[in-house]
Amino acid sequence: MSEMDAPTYADVEEARDFIRPYLPPTPLVYSWPLSDLLGCDYYIKCENLQPVGAFKVRGGVYLVGHLSAEERTAGIVSASTGNHGQSLAYAGRIFEVPLTIFGPEKNANQAKVAAMRALGAEVRLCGADFDEAREEAGRFAAREGARFVHSANERRLVAGVGTMALEIFAELPDVEVIVAPVGGGSGACGNGLVAKGRGRDVEIIAVQSARAPVCYRAWKERRLDVEAPMTTVHEGVATRVPFAMTTQMMWQLVDDFVLVEDEEINAAMRLLAERAKLVAEGAGAASLAAAYKLRQRLKGKKVVGILTGGNVDSGRLARTLST
Repeated sequence: MSEMDAPTYADVEEARDFIRPYLPPTPLVYSWPLSDLLGCDYYIKCENLQPVGAFKVRGGVYLVGHLSAEERTAGIVSASTGNHGQSLAYAGRIFEVPLTIFGPEKNANQAKVAAMRALGAEVRLCGADFDEAREEAGRFAAREGARFVHSANERRLVAGVGTMALEIFAELPDVEVIVAPVGGGSGACGNGLVAKGRGRDVEIIAVQSARAPVCYRAWKERRLDVEAPMTTVHEGVATRVPFAMTTQMMWQLVDDFVLVEDEEINAAMRLLAERAKLVAEGAGAASLAAAYKLRQRLKGKKVVGILTGGNVDSGRLARTLST
C-alpha cells in the first residue's frame, strides 16, 4: 500500500485503537466567555495538552509504530518547523527509532528545536523556510537510505490525526461546525474524514494565514500548481507549497476555507489566554480567529475550534499578550 493512498474512515478507527495505550484523549472544553463573545456554543479541542504540545503526535505514533524492521534500523528523516518533528521524535523515543529532522534556519522556533533534541532527534537547520528544509531532508534521506516521512502526504499521519475527531463526536455528537487550522492540511483532512465517514452533516472550515495562503489558493482554484507569498510569523501555518494528498482530500472534505491576518491570529492568542486560560501558538489560535471573523454566520451553532498546539516561544507570547 502506498503512503500516498488517501486514508479511509476505517483507517482512523484502526489508528484510535493503536494509539490508545500511548496517548490519552484530550479535553473538549466549553468556553462560556468565548461563546458569549461569538454568539455560538464554542468548544475548544485542546490538542495543546498532548505530550508534545500539539496534535501531530497522534499521526507520529501511528506511523512510526508501523514501520518495518528495516525502516526502524535505517531510521527516519523528515522536515519540520517543530510540531511534526516533535511528534516523530516522541514516537521514535517510544519505538526506539533514530531520526533526523531538518528545519529552517531562518526564524527557527528555538523552543521547538530544543524540544526535538531533548526527545532524541538530531536536528539540522538549513534554508530560509520550511520548504527549503524539506527539500534538503529528501535529498539527505535518499543519500542515507533512510525512510523519508513527509509532513502531510502520509496515509497514517492523516489517519492518526483524525482520531481527535472521533473524540469530538464521542463527547459532542451534535457538533455542527469544526474549524481547523491548515499548515499542510492533515488536521482539516482528519476531521473531515471522520465527519463524512460518519455520515454527519458537519461543516468543516479550514483556516490559514493571509500571509501564507498557498493551501487556500490550491483549494479555491482546485489545482496544485499555485504560488503564493509566505511571510507569516506563525510557523505552524507557514507553508509555501501545497501538498498533493492533503490538498486533494480537502477538495472533497472541506466545506469552506478562510484567511485571517496575522494580527487577527495574535488577537485570538490573547483571547485564549485571557478568557479561556489556554496558551496557544499562532497556528493553534487561527481557528478562533476564523470563528470570530465568521461569528455572524456561526451564530447559535455548536462550534468546535481545534487548538492545534501551544508550542509558542515565551518571548513571542509575552510580546503578543502585552500588545
